Amino acid sequence: MPFLLLFLPFLLAVVAAAASGMIFPGGGPWYRSLEAPDFLPPDWLFGPVWTVLYLMIAACGARLAAQAGRGVALAGFALGLWALQIALNALWMPTFFGAHALGAALVVISALWLSIAALVVTAFQVDRLAGWLLVPYLGWVSFAVVLNWALWRLN
Repeated sequence: MPFLLLFLPFLLAVVAAAASGMIFPGGGPWYRSLEAPDFLPPDWLFGPVWTVLYLMIAACGARLAAQAGRGVALAGFALGLWALQIALNALWMPTFFGAHALGAALVVISALWLSIAALVVTAFQVDRLAGWLLVPYLGWVSFAVVLNWALWRLN
């Protein structure tokens, strides 16, 4: 199957996850009222970073699906982890920005980090490029866990 046909369903999944950010946008009055750590990035940085990360996440999913279609061991398990991380990704925005639940959001993002870490390890065993596509995502979410923790602690 052509890569583009495999890519499109994963692209739609990441667009759906990103849509939670459109429903519960950051940067509103509540968010601006929070005491923030010195290392909080500027608001304009989040959009470009997440756009690139979401494209890489979708490409990873398509590569894993291609390997699953070839019967590669662990590819189905990796796709399950892929689905788990995108669901947790979509859950974080309504938890943090919608419910204003910083502690619950910390739990969600910690679970997201664990699911991404498990996916990275598994993806490398299935398709090395798929694994590498996730490394920046794991790095960004690692930073986001620390940021979420700092915001929870300060507020």
